[in-house]
Amino acid sequence: MEIIRAKILGFCAGVRRAVNAADKALSENGAGQVYTLGPLIHNPVALEKLAERNLKILSEKEIPSLKNEDTVIIRAHGVPPETENALREKGVNLINATCPLVTQSQKRAAEYAEQGYIIFFAGDKNHGEVIGIEGYAREAAKNAGINLHFILVKDLAELDSSINQLSQNGEISADSKIVLLSQTTFSIKVFDLLQNELTNRFPCAKVISSICPATHERQNALKELCEKVEGILVIGGKTSANTNRLFVSAEKSCKKAALIETPEEIPEEFFSLKSVGITAGASTPDDTIEAVENLLKKYS
Repeated sequence: MEIIRAKILGFCAGVRRAVNAADKALSENGAGQVYTLGPLIHNPVALEKLAERNLKILSEKEIPSLKNEDTVIIRAHGVPPETENALREKGVNLINATCPLVTQSQKRAAEYAEQGYIIFFAGDKNHGEVIGIEGYAREAAKNAGINLHFILVKDLAELDSSINQLSQNGEISADSKIVLLSQTTFSIKVFDLLQNELTNRFPCAKVISSICPATHERQNALKELCEKVEGILVIGGKTSANTNRLFVSAEKSCKKAALIETPEEIPEEFFSLKSVGITAGASTPDDTIEAVENLLKKYS
């Protein structure tokens, strides 16, 4: 069996930064407990290893019970400003591991909200990054004393429906200040469709893609890999947005594709293939990728 890795796979810079921050906090921690506010990353294998080192996941409702000596890590997805303020008020050691690209998106959304723009945001409902960004927009609009229009859309149907509703309510016109922003892991292809539709209907609308280059690079590397192998293994958390998008692309471009979190989940049929490609989501640890490859090598 020939085993080929995608040229770009695994941890992105933002996730690696957050994991390194957790590793350092656990190594240097004194009397207090080290927490992450919500799961640090969308990968159960990595989370299990961190839990073995006594990293605990904190929910927002548990913030009042924190002690001064505790450490709380804000994950790469970021949080709304009111959540960060609540943590600072508790006097804990706060480590902000928000991805710099997400921080930039938070600031951008706040600036447009403050200026009264109608913000169409391409993203996944209930995703931590989106919740945090909307929180910054909400705070900025409140401080400016204006109503916030932050409209989350995941596809053309939702965009059209939202525009039609705003039109019926007299809240949008050709003269409106409009901007389209995006989640860092959003589909580039879908974003392009949203951009074309919005600018066709509102030529003056601004469009700013915040999609992380790592997402685009992994998709391109996967496309190249699919041309060389009989099957693709996509390694990563099954709740990870970018990992699932890789899997969807792999299914469309390769005869056989499987999404796995551990080597034990490799489908039996893959061991009889002549060539297998490996890619991995942006929250997949290096050692998990290596473990999958090592198991495949036994059949090479």
